[in-house]
Amino acid sequence: MSILAGIVLGALAWLFVRIILMGVYTVDQNERAVKTSFGRAERVANKTTLDDPICDHLRPEERERYAYPQVRVIPPGGPYFKMPWERIHKVSIATMTVNMAADLEDPFANGGGTRLDAVTKDQLNTGLTGQIRYRVSESNLYAFLFGIKKPFVHVMAYFVSVLRQRIANFEAKNESENVSGEMIGVSINDLRKNLRDMNDYMEQECRSAQARYGVVFDASLITAIDPPAEVESALAAINTAHNQVSSDISLAQASADQKIVQSKRAVEIETLKAQAEVAPVKSLAEELFEQHKAGPGVLAAYLRNVKLGLLEKAQQIYLEAGK
Repeated sequence: MSILAGIVLGALAWLFVRIILMGVYTVDQNERAVKTSFGRAERVANKTTLDDPICDHLRPEERERYAYPQVRVIPPGGPYFKMPWERIHKVSIATMTVNMAADLEDPFANGGGTRLDAVTKDQLNTGLTGQIRYRVSESNLYAFLFGIKKPFVHVMAYFVSVLRQRIANFEAKNESENVSGEMIGVSINDLRKNLRDMNDYMEQECRSAQARYGVVFDASLITAIDPPAEVESALAAINTAHNQVSSDISLAQASADQKIVQSKRAVEIETLKAQAEVAPVKSLAEELFEQHKAGPGVLAAYLRNVKLGLLEKAQQIYLEAGK
């Protein structure tokens, strides 16, 4: 009887430890959890990610492919209880920062995770440096936990492929013109001058990653684009010449603008002078016209009075001798 009692007590103790003690868990503030029962995650009715706004950035042909079920997310807190056949999958949703050149599978790749190589449209092998900020999407934990075996590796590879494709096909919005009118452009210069547009493009293109892989890209921060060492000096010479030409063009435009302003001012001055000379003549014509309307003798009397005024001012008078 004592042996049987010991077996029963041992079984009860094992059940207590296995079910009660090991069945209690908590979720930290920066964590979210998903419970699975016999390997199946607890789902929210029949809803999928297609019912969530995160799928708005997917192309129409991708929507069916990335239709993941919505799962019940366990919020921070506790203690919670689970049965032995249930399993808790915890995920940190804190924002993380990683070097964009980091290879999560090979730490020696990309110069030890310091420089990401990419080829430009004119076949120059450039080096990119920068950072990526990302976090796990609470709205699509199924994709992150169960849709991909190594989600961070997959997402980094997706980001790098999009970035390299953009570098290879990038064209500046406004190309420069040389003196002969031909369009010129150096891809590395264009990329350096448009880093902000590059970052905005990467953020736009990676918005679908939340619906695809359950990862949200908070920011793409490309900080530098370096040319290969063998073309550095040539590129510096091109930039110097381009800057000199731009400076000469700016000076010529400034000089032309100044001459145009001076010409406009001179025209205005001469116009005002002409108007000042014409105004008395027009006033006199109007006065004579009004006097002429008063009668035929009025105009003759006016002319006589004007002549008398002139005679008073004259010092010498010449009269035509009679024939």
